[in-house]
Amino acid sequence: MTDDVVDHGRRGLFRIGASALLAVAALPRLASAQPATDKLKIGIIGAGHIGSTIGGFWVKAGHPVMFSSRHPEELKTLTDGLGPLAKGGTVEEALAFGDAILLSVPYKAVPQIAKDYAPKFAGKVVLDADNAVAARDGEDLVKETREKGIGNTTAAYFPGAHVVRAFNSMAVGFFIKESHRAGEPMAIPIGGDDPHAVAVATQLVRDAGFEAVAVPLARAQEFAQGGPLYGLQLTAKELRQRFGLAQ
Repeated sequence: MTDDVVDHGRRGLFRIGASALLAVAALPRLASAQPATDKLKIGIIGAGHIGSTIGGFWVKAGHPVMFSSRHPEELKTLTDGLGPLAKGGTVEEALAFGDAILLSVPYKAVPQIAKDYAPKFAGKVVLDADNAVAARDGEDLVKETREKGIGNTTAAYFPGAHVVRAFNSMAVGFFIKESHRAGEPMAIPIGGDDPHAVAVATQLVRDAGFEAVAVPLARAQEFAQGGPLYGLQLTAKELRQRFGLAQ
């Protein structure tokens, strides 16, 4: 995997954003500093804007989280700011650590990650927050995701993993702004076929400060970047209506 694709290197790490880290730190502390026995260990592959922000929400909710990089020492600023439930490691260490995995990388990294680590994903709940963008990821890969559906494409790269599309439906600034907002929570569309994985993803969406609305994995293209439901900040009722789901 190239440095500019998977772990974003030093440049990407320091672009994580003081704003994202400060926003996460400003949330009310939802759990004690020690991991509770009912909390889920989460490994995060891709400690850029989405990975660091969503991972930060989960730490605040009491989940032990391992952020990964080819250079784990570069994650120290992030993990120190989040406290003792956050740690840094390699991609392989994050895969071993996490009962659930958040995959948050440029989509062009997915084939190489699969080549290097696919067997280690088997049996795990994998939340896929990646979007395929032609200018960055290449026309061929974007064409593949459109023909197969982006959810089914990711699932094909990681056979045996329980893939749920989540946290890919809008820019990171909206997650920062709307997490645990007053009133009705903002809805996050998720797409998956395994009932247990969908239940885990639903709880993790809730722990991050939102409400999940689930559809089959084949419908994930609808809220991928470029889809009709991408970028919409809706309530769960409004999103269910957009999906045509029963209220």
